[in-house]
Amino acid sequence: MVFFRSISRGISSSLSKTRYGYYRKLRFLSNIPENTVYGGPKPQNPNQRVTLMTLRQKYKKGEAITMLTGYDYPSGVHIDMAGIDICLVGDSASMVVHGHDTTLPITIDEMLVHCRAVARGAKRPLLVGDLPFGTYESSTKQAIDTAVRVLKEGGMDAIKLEGGAPSRITAAKAIVEAGIAVIGHVGLTPQAISVLGGFRPQGRNIDSAVKVVETAMALQEAGCFSVVLECVPAPVAAATTSALKIPTIGIGAGPFCSGQVLVYHDLLGMMQHPHHAKVTPKFCKQFGQVGDVINKALLEYKEEVTNGSFPGSAHSPYKIGAADMDGFLNELQKLGFNDAASAAAAAAEKIQTS
Repeated sequence: MVFFRSISRGISSSLSKTRYGYYRKLRFLSNIPENTVYGGPKPQNPNQRVTLMTLRQKYKKGEAITMLTGYDYPSGVHIDMAGIDICLVGDSASMVVHGHDTTLPITIDEMLVHCRAVARGAKRPLLVGDLPFGTYESSTKQAIDTAVRVLKEGGMDAIKLEGGAPSRITAAKAIVEAGIAVIGHVGLTPQAISVLGGFRPQGRNIDSAVKVVETAMALQEAGCFSVVLECVPAPVAAATTSALKIPTIGIGAGPFCSGQVLVYHDLLGMMQHPHHAKVTPKFCKQFGQVGDVINKALLEYKEEVTNGSFPGSAHSPYKIGAADMDGFLNELQKLGFNDAASAAAAAAEKIQTS
């Protein structure tokens, strides 16, 4: 006991006599890190990752939430740079990336490739991965297993699933209870086009409008942190938004939602060809005509390659010194490649004079 008291006195005498100095030095003797993971919430700033807390704060303040789909590394980078709140890796990739007529064919393995690519490029937005058709309908176990893969293998922060049927509400609840954040989806649910009879707006009569509200309420009750409202009349979306205590994200649902989402390729006007013109939704505003720019660039490339103006000297940057060039020509001649030597000499002279 005397031994420990002497050590204690020795430590105390070695510390600064000021109160601040004493505790500052004593802190260095602690085995507890100064900044621990239990230090409490840190203030948000625009450079940090968007989280559910970020979205809740925006929702409470009445600030609009922005959401876009993304499918690859470049789109993830662009969405990140624009400061978009949520990046959805949507099963719409089936149509705009893979060329299918519906969202049904895309597989979970294909979706995971898209998820990983987007996650490499988008560091700030909340990342949400769609559960593709056929990966969560059979059982709650299947739904949870797929959702876990989207987070663990895809690098996502949350998942989205299309609600409507009671089994899908149950799936949403099970996934939330498994510790995974979920966005619900009501109105036009593209995975259900077999039942809906195609890509048809919902909520256009009394029963359908009430069903939109009730389904959204059920998804909220299941624990979803947000609900996408697709292709419903603006008053129905307004009623749903008012009834819920979580944000609504509209797509073809008018201006009365908590936020908006569009498909990346639609927004940019990227797909400039007759087929896509027929299926581009009426609600989509094209904020650019990127497809026209791409087509023009490709035509110019083809023309310059055809007429020989590309690549010129400016785009032939790798040089060989004069002495090495002479030696190279001599070696070609020794090998009997006289035509090759003449071609090399003519190329060198052309590059120098152009």
